[in-house]
Amino acid sequence: MRPGLLPDFLAGGIAFVDIETTGGPAQRESITEIGIVEVDEGGVREWATLVRPAMRIPDHIERLTGIGNHMVADAPRFEDIADEVFDRLQGRLFVAHNARFDHGYLRAAFRRVGMDIRPRVLCTVKLSRRLFPDHRRHSLDHLIERHGLDVSARHRALGDAQLLWQFWQRLHERFAPGTIADAVRDLIGQASLPPNLEPDALGDMPDAPGVYLFYGDNELPLYVGKSLHLRTRVLSHFSADHRSDRELSLSQQVKRIDWIETSGELGALLKEAELVKRLQPTHNRLLRRSRDLCAWRLKADMIGDWQLELVHAADLDLGRQDDLYGFFRSRREATSRLRAIAAEHALCPPLLGLEKHVPGQRCFSYQLKKCRGACHGAESPQAHGLRLIEALHALKVQAWPYDGPVGLREGDTLHVVDAWCYLGAARDDESLAELLRVGRPAFDLDIYKLLAKALARRQAWVPLRELQAIARRDAGD
Repeated sequence: MRPGLLPDFLAGGIAFVDIETTGGPAQRESITEIGIVEVDEGGVREWATLVRPAMRIPDHIERLTGIGNHMVADAPRFEDIADEVFDRLQGRLFVAHNARFDHGYLRAAFRRVGMDIRPRVLCTVKLSRRLFPDHRRHSLDHLIERHGLDVSARHRALGDAQLLWQFWQRLHERFAPGTIADAVRDLIGQASLPPNLEPDALGDMPDAPGVYLFYGDNELPLYVGKSLHLRTRVLSHFSADHRSDRELSLSQQVKRIDWIETSGELGALLKEAELVKRLQPTHNRLLRRSRDLCAWRLKADMIGDWQLELVHAADLDLGRQDDLYGFFRSRREATSRLRAIAAEHALCPPLLGLEKHVPGQRCFSYQLKKCRGACHGAESPQAHGLRLIEALHALKVQAWPYDGPVGLREGDTLHVVDAWCYLGAARDDESLAELLRVGRPAFDLDIYKLLAKALARRQAWVPLRELQAIARRDAGD
């Protein structure tokens, strides 16, 4: 082996690795082939094996790799070869192209058989970016063309692993060993960023409260998140060992990261909720906009009996009413929750509007001994109504406790809130006056939950009269 191909800090050797899969998730048995080229002071050794997955290989994957279901039918399961793969990787630098993919799948496979392996990992995409910054593309096909690599079996595990070993040798023909060693030492010492991110993508990101946005190929974000420590949280996305396929998929798609610094936790929570609803990122499951928001309204009829009515949020002066229970994101959710409450507290479904019945007759639930008989007079309407109020207590919507808008102080920001609606953040008298002039936006359930918690634990709020004085002073100026 030529001097310099294996620097001193890689005395344990290098394993150039490639895997092929069914295209299925890392958390299932989807590896179909493993290829490893081991390089150490003893020389170069090659090893490969097919692996029998737990699912069929799709036709398009078979066309790409040439590996068909008939080829893996009698191949060993990963658990049968785990010890051998472990021995070939342990203590060596794990080198792969787009290494998070190969490393993520193999670590997940090892975890399923009760083994843990934590090699140092080098991605040749990042190494190519580091050493050839003038080139935009660093896929394996581009490396083959750029460096004149000899292709023996493209998209087969050992064939692609051999290409990485060739690439390593070409680098040593072009650069001094110290240059490559410095780049490798730097890359394996860094937090592992996705292969499509520029090395300095997080260069200016503060470790402060705020919101971060992951982008792929277009201007719509893939994901919006928040944290009290932006830089640490973002790095945690990429240092995780892909315990979920969602994390792995997200890291493979990220090409750009933006962030918005806020004055504290509440500002980050509110900004996250606003951005998720407005931009609808594909990887955010929570905080999505609900178009069918509704609540139960409890009111007394002409003779004093309590009646429930399902009302839509758009028809209410939310925050000002004291007779609402919920909220629910759909009529179906509201009805389902009320049925569960009726069953738990032996309330009469017909009197709650959940079933039709003839007045004075016993309902079906009474026949099953799940109703106390308010439907036919065995229980008084007043007693039934009081039990209904008690049963609904946990769902009661908190009425707005102030006469008008208030402000919550957080650092140099004043969060302005009215009737559980977030008017916005003000940092000076002028912006505050503008927020008060524009008034309340539409009611939002997630914002309501955030503000209810914030107001319950915070004392640094500014009452209406002080806000109005600021607004009048600004208008007078």
